[in-house]
Amino acid sequence: MSPQLTLHTPLQIPPSEIPSYLKQLWSKEQLDSSGATTFCLLVWQPAWIEQELVRTGKIKGPIVGNQRRELIEAARTVVLDSDLPHCTPPLDKSVATSLSTFINKEQEAEDLRGQYVDVAISALNPRRLITLAPTLKKGHPLETLVAAYCPLLDENNLNAACGDVVVLRGDQQSLNKGLKILKDLLPNELPSWLWWNGNLDEAPELLHQLAIPKRRLIIDTALGEPIQCLELLTSRISSGQSINDLNWLRLRNWRETLAMVFDPPNRRDALNHVIRLDIDIEGNHPVQGLLLAAWIAERLNWELKSANSQNGEIIKASFQRVDGEIVQLCLIPLPVGTPSIHPGQLVGIRLICEPKKEPQKATCVILASESGECMRLEAGGMASMELLEEVVPIQSNSVEMDVARLLSSSRDSNSPLLSAAAPIASKLLNLVLAEKESFSN
Repeated sequence: MSPQLTLHTPLQIPPSEIPSYLKQLWSKEQLDSSGATTFCLLVWQPAWIEQELVRTGKIKGPIVGNQRRELIEAARTVVLDSDLPHCTPPLDKSVATSLSTFINKEQEAEDLRGQYVDVAISALNPRRLITLAPTLKKGHPLETLVAAYCPLLDENNLNAACGDVVVLRGDQQSLNKGLKILKDLLPNELPSWLWWNGNLDEAPELLHQLAIPKRRLIIDTALGEPIQCLELLTSRISSGQSINDLNWLRLRNWRETLAMVFDPPNRRDALNHVIRLDIDIEGNHPVQGLLLAAWIAERLNWELKSANSQNGEIIKASFQRVDGEIVQLCLIPLPVGTPSIHPGQLVGIRLICEPKKEPQKATCVILASESGECMRLEAGGMASMELLEEVVPIQSNSVEMDVARLLSSSRDSNSPLLSAAAPIASKLLNLVLAEKESFSN
């Protein structure tokens, strides 16, 4: 089902008048509702690539802020036409940078960000959706728009309640000036979420200003400089703030499949004899691979001993098992011709378990996103071991569906698994960067 629009064209009114207007809106008899009493969702939605693609005429408007197929395919074409590496994710910021240099008669298009409510989110009956929609145009004054919306009724959502949307649109300077309005628009009696739907290293001061301690965060550690992504994640976890990572959420199938492989009683002892862990990822964004390695290490009580890089790309690390033996980690970036829209997605895992006293019982576990990757990971002397292989189904959910899943299931607390894994992943990457820096000096 396609996203729905608001009940009417949003009204553009001065920021100071929005709180009183919303009170009047819900007092109108025709709405027959005082509004949902659920939660408020604040969204940073820059949609830089979509704006650039529309500006240059490579796709048609309106600008809506979602990752539709037309946008992704047009971005893939830009990767090829701009001579960017073929493994560049289509929504990478380098694509937006390349488009920004494209001189053409600018195409005008309607901007519907914030008015285009995804069904997966509206089905949760949010009380208020506030969208911060920064524009490409420098000097764009602040525009504030307000409208009511109601979820589409169906047999699975008979208790739907209406809500409202507020859009703040302008360049980043004007948006910063308009943030004081949020205090009156986010009632203390309702939980509020911030979905940072962009790179974590863009507008860091704004992110800090919006991500107040009591506000629950939704981020994606696949977007931004890896070390900054992990440090933001770990700092918010250590502060006790509720934070949810879409990159971690996309690891769920991998974690569940790996757990099921070792679930039979006759295989569990093999986990005490892991000697090697190989992880293949798409491209050069290692965060998801590091989070998986950290999750495995924490679950099996391994202690991180050292980490370094090879050729500036491959990450290697050593862990010590509880019995004192060493486990070698190798995280390998692979060039992929048609990469996922999410940088650094897992492609395959190989886990080698070899009892020191009974090498004949060695086991090799391979998980892969496709059979071709299974064949690649089988190379290197695996024939002498018991071989266990699984193809992991890759989720194809839209980002809005993943956000809705977090909104519906998460509470004002963090995943204990993510809370334990994130600091290990951050420490590992910091060791790698320290080794690179010392080598360069």
